[in-house]
Amino acid sequence: MEELQLLPIPLLTWYREHARVLPWRSCPTPYRVWVSEIMLQQTRVAAVLDYYRRFMEQAPTVQALAALPEERLMKLWQGLGYYSRARNLQKAARIIVEELGGIFPSTYEHIRVLPGVGDYTAGAIASIAFGLPVPAVDGNVLRVAARITGDWGDISTPAMKKKVTAALAELIPLDAPGDFNQAMMELGATVCLPNGAPLCHCCPAAPFCRAFREDLTGSLPVKAARKERRVEERTVYLIFRDGRVALRRRPDKGLLAGLWEYPHEQGDGEDWLSRWGLCPIREEWGGTGKHIFTHVEWRMTARVLEVEGEALPKGWVWADGTALREVYAVPNAFHAFSHLVEERLR
Repeated sequence: MEELQLLPIPLLTWYREHARVLPWRSCPTPYRVWVSEIMLQQTRVAAVLDYYRRFMEQAPTVQALAALPEERLMKLWQGLGYYSRARNLQKAARIIVEELGGIFPSTYEHIRVLPGVGDYTAGAIASIAFGLPVPAVDGNVLRVAARITGDWGDISTPAMKKKVTAALAELIPLDAPGDFNQAMMELGATVCLPNGAPLCHCCPAAPFCRAFREDLTGSLPVKAARKERRVEERTVYLIFRDGRVALRRRPDKGLLAGLWEYPHEQGDGEDWLSRWGLCPIREEWGGTGKHIFTHVEWRMTARVLEVEGEALPKGWVWADGTALREVYAVPNAFHAFSHLVEERLR
């Protein structure tokens, strides 16, 4: 990977001229960098900005995060997805407060053992917040490295990640490791794009990039195809009574653990309303929706129902519009039906 040896100076020069202005960059404390990196896992910067601002207003310190009620935490995270990130964030915050005296760990090894922190996140925090010369290798960085070096290795494999990490460890600038890592991420996110044609005319690595020189940017990087997602047909029950909608809480483990949801079940053959002890007095079709998780796709059909009586199954609640907006975190999986709920809760 000798082409990478030519990268640091032009990359850092480019970054200092073109870096996006982001709130965690303007004040890169360990806590702020950590929260931003957890939010940015599998999520675009544009989608994170408002969440990050609201999160910092509610939990500006690790102590505040550790003390935040779980319902409030989930509500702050609502819509970001991958909710285990938020739970691990708070679990780690409580470790820092209760076991480390509220002081964020300052070595790669100690950062790495925090719940929810992997190799990349530990490298990002260590380099950006503490100035440690540790690479931070994510999908953006792997793509940039594979194209610059013309490497046909599969970037989804541990071997390729290990290879790129070792190469970057040898050249990461000791006086600017955080800038270097952020520049690599920035280059992958804004220039060396994953979908569509990369913007090679804007790239500081173009003069020595093998993929650009050999017209291979459409072929590199190599990445194994994902396994086909399982498809599940689900019926969603939007159940209303006196300007309130019924919600139930998901189990504490598994997909969307602990979040509130509109009741739904796989298929449409069973009489779930009778099983739940609910008596509908009016019903209409609510349309269809789809939500894609990493390994499963929900294809949903909604039934909109008015029921009589106040009784709900154990663990369910009635939520009015205010409670739905401010208290209960309902995942984006049901976004296709949110307008139906909002219309009836006004």
